[in-house]
Amino acid sequence: MTLTPRKKRNYVNNAEFLEAMIKYKKAVREAEDSGEEPPRIPNYIGECLYQIANRLAYKPNFINYTYRDDMIADGLENAIMCVNNFDPEKSSNPFAYFTQVIWFAFIRRIHKEKKQTYIRHKVMENSLISDTAFERGVDSDFNAASMREMTNDRMNDFVEKYEANIQSKKKPTAKKKGLEKFMGEE
Repeated sequence: MTLTPRKKRNYVNNAEFLEAMIKYKKAVREAEDSGEEPPRIPNYIGECLYQIANRLAYKPNFINYTYRDDMIADGLENAIMCVNNFDPEKSSNPFAYFTQVIWFAFIRRIHKEKKQTYIRHKVMENSLISDTAFERGVDSDFNAASMREMTNDRMNDFVEKYEANIQSKKKPTAKKKGLEKFMGEE
């Protein structure tokens, strides 16, 4: 008895998706030419975008985030905003185009959430420091370092990495101005 390999079924058929995009772009062009309002995105295109966003959210890169639903929503929002930017004459792969759009929306959401987590932790840390300093008196030797010892080590690691990331992006660059730049002088 020989086993036949199962056919791999894609959750979005790229050929059908491209055909639907071509029809939609044609309808949009016709509406613009006649001065009418552009048509709504067809259900099939919307379903394809949803399936792409949903399946992408279950990749190992994104599966463990608690705000995965927000990531999917952001991805769909960005994909819908970019539907009119897809040009079938330049690319015959709408699946790849929208996957990239959704991927970068996910990355932006992760950065936003990390920033919010950092801010939340710093506010909590500062409020605990100010409360403790108030209780002990202003002359106390209580500082942020002793406060960090009291808080969660995992959160401290997160804060240190986040701050290091911010500092690495803020590397100072020496810019020469005016005539000094032109003459090569410092």
